[in-house]
Amino acid sequence: MAHDHTKCGDVFAMLSEYLDVELPPEACTEIHQHVEGCAPCVEFAESLKRTVELCKEYEPDTMPEPVSAAAKAELMAAWRKARG
Repeated sequence: MAHDHTKCGDVFAMLSEYLDVELPPEACTEIHQHVEGCAPCVEFAESLKRTVELCKEYEPDTMPEPVSAAAKAELMAAWRKARG
């Protein structure tokens, strides 16, 4: 059975709430089933988890380094790949 990538946009839209366990169980089950068979969604979810972790570690009194052009390009490439 071919994977349905048309649901990726819906998953992306709910992923933050999913990771924060703020969705009803049925929605969580649907997202989990989609993500486990979708490599781009797995990659995106892992990236989002890491972003959340970094945000929690952020200290407002310190100024972060600017994002390099290479890092921006890598993020854009991952985002395009995840979108299909």
